[in-house]
Amino acid sequence: MEKIYDLIIVGGGPAGLSAAIYAGRSERQTLLLEKGSYGGRINDTYEVRNYPGTVVDSGQHLMERFHEHALSHPTVELKRTTVTGIKKEEDLFTVSTKRRGDFLARSVVLDLGTKPRELGIEGEKEFTGHGVAYCATCDAEFFKGKEIYVLGSGDQAVEEADYLTGFASKVSIIVLHEEGHLDCNEVAAEHAYKNPKIGFIWNTTVAAIKGNDHVESLVLKRVDTGEEREVPSEGLFLFVGMVPQTDLVRDLVTCDHSGYIQVNEKMETSLPGLYAVGDCTQTFLRQVVTSAANGAVAAVASERYVKELNQIQGILSEDSGNIVFLFYNPYRNEEIEKAGELEQQLSGQWKVYRQDITRQSLLYQNLGVEQTVSAAFYRDGKLIEVKPADDCLSMISC
Repeated sequence: MEKIYDLIIVGGGPAGLSAAIYAGRSERQTLLLEKGSYGGRINDTYEVRNYPGTVVDSGQHLMERFHEHALSHPTVELKRTTVTGIKKEEDLFTVSTKRRGDFLARSVVLDLGTKPRELGIEGEKEFTGHGVAYCATCDAEFFKGKEIYVLGSGDQAVEEADYLTGFASKVSIIVLHEEGHLDCNEVAAEHAYKNPKIGFIWNTTVAAIKGNDHVESLVLKRVDTGEEREVPSEGLFLFVGMVPQTDLVRDLVTCDHSGYIQVNEKMETSLPGLYAVGDCTQTFLRQVVTSAANGAVAAVASERYVKELNQIQGILSEDSGNIVFLFYNPYRNEEIEKAGELEQQLSGQWKVYRQDITRQSLLYQNLGVEQTVSAAFYRDGKLIEVKPADDCLSMISC
């Protein structure tokens, strides 16, 4: 019989590894699938100074600790592979991969991450890997002693420009805004202004990238006058934001206009049993600490989901007889009283299961019920009807 995991985690960033740690602590059968390096883009960060308990560490080393922690749990498996598809049939997920086949799970956590935004500049794709780069930590060593440019003025751009000065002879930051207006935090800005190897080109963008086998020059364009000029350069780093890698699931879950997955406080997506965490979600702050918290929440929420799913399946068998689930909100006294009265009235002919929708919401959501108090009536495991409380007494004579 094919193995069915309690949880499959797609993506091994800080959030995915955190989810694996929490799932492993609960001794759940867990599989984490990662196509690249465990830890994701934080591996490219040379200094992490804002993760609680870590005064300073490299992103790579911090993620090695996450990875080791996840592996310390015997119920957690980690595999390197590319996920090509996810589908849900009845209450079971199938996660398809490029080379390792399909895996089955009762719940899935998505830690899909982001990738650098491409601007579509003339020559950008042609020279990617040949003078055009998106990761300072990855590629800085290739620009030792060279004069290079950085496009962007946010935290990542300015901080990475500072890092690049450890290799390049000069780094010019191309800024879309007027002089003195950077989008980064004040500490990073002040540090950059004091760095003698950093210069700024204001009110400017890049119109084209030129060269033969490698970048040789850039065409810079003034945004206020439209004037263009060509400058010699052996490299251009682009730090102009990120885009979520959510193409895989955009037909499965609700995303915002930018493609970020919408989740609630339990990291639930619009599809029951499917959770999303980390940078691929619509969130206010994208940091290691928030990603780790996301993973913890999703792991615990998915565990409760699977338990509730198993309970419902155990109740609704082919010979279960007449079953009714009463949905109510325990924070409304009138609903507690109404549910109690209804239970007494129905209990003669129906076996009644109360469902506190603040804790047992799975069936309530799956049936698309929109009000409480209401009830779902089943006979031998098959749904008969969903009714509001005032109409439920009509089922007593059935």
